[in-house]
Formats: sequence, C-alpha cells, structure tokens
Amino acid sequence: MDKVLSKRLLPAVVIEDAELAIPLSEALLAAGLPVIEITFRTKAAEAAIRNVAQRFPEMVLGAGTLLTPDQVSRARDAGATFGVAPGLSESVVRRAQECGLQIIPGVVTATEVTRALELGCQVLKFFPADACGGVKAIKALGGAFGHAGVRFVPTGGIDTKNLREYLALPIVAAVGGSWMVEKALIASKNWQQIETLTREALVAANG
Repeated sequence: MDKVLSKRLLPAVVIEDAELAIPLSEALLAAGLPVIEITFRTKAAEAAIRNVAQRFPEMVLGAGTLLTPDQVSRARDAGATFGVAPGLSESVVRRAQECGLQIIPGVVTATEVTRALELGCQVLKFFPADACGGVKAIKALGGAFGHAGVRFVPTGGIDTKNLREYLALPIVAAVGGSWMVEKALIASKNWQQIETLTREALVAANG
C-alpha cells in the first residue's frame, strides 16, 4: 500500500477507449506520477487495465469503483495490484483479500470505519469528501480512530486549490480526484495538459 500512497495523489480515470490508457499513462509517468486508478465505470476499463499492466510494469495500477466481487476478480486478472471501492462492501473486501488485491474501501461514518477495521482495512477512502464534511469531518474521525492506524484517502470535491488542507491532517495519507485526468482531456488526447496539471498537483501535494 505504501507504493499506492507514496506520491500522496491518486488520479481516478474514467476512460472510454482502452487504447488511450497507453498515452495517458505516459503523460502521468512523464509528470512524475507512477500511480493510476482506472475506474470500472465503462466497458473499456478492464481492457485499459490490461493494456497498462502489459506496457508499464513500473506503474502502480489500480481499479476503482469496484462494486462487486466479480469486478474485483476481473480487475486482479487484468493486472491491477490495488482496488478502490466507493463504499464498504464485505463481499468486495473479502474477494480482494482472497485474490491478493490490496483494497481501499469507502467510508463516511464512524460505524463504517469500525466495520472496515474489523475486516482488516486501515487505509480507507473518505467519499464523497466535500459533501460529507470535508476536512472537519476527517479531523473529527481522526480523533477517534487515529490511534487504530486508520489512514484516509479523501475523494470528491478535491483539486489543486484545496488538497493541501486535507493533506495537512496527519490521518490523511493521500487525496484522490480526476481533475488532472478529466474525461474531456483524455477524449481530446490533450496529453500535454494532463502532464501539466499532474505536475502542478504533485507540487501542491508534496511541495
């Protein structure tokens, strides 16, 4: 999991054309970000993960929006090494653990955090971050769960302007988002802009 969180930035990608995952990965790598989360929101996701896995073994490759155990298995078989879920599903977590896929389940409440810990998960997605209290909510949860080793990856409503507020919290390991890899930028093949936005985000996150 340390490799997933090492750059403190997790780009969530929605991709419609699996072939575009190659130049997209090249842009991220050129910017200095060897991490990508390809979400299972499109039919192209599985093939896109496979393309990246085969072409860029140095990329820390994840699958996002995992909603079912079947998606977990397909993601792992395609070459993903970690998975992200928007919510806390015991069946999704169990399948990930069974097949050796590192999993970051989504939580919002103290009850969900407690259940995640019971399932053996300490790195948790806080989603949707902005809509569910943002920095204040995470800080409050940190008071209750920081000693248990919980680390949050907030996603939703985060961009270069506010990510430092989140990352300033000791309990926040990284932030996620799609602002540097927006669908429109991918569709228009604007790799230079993606590289530029990713560089800016990395500076903001680690500067």
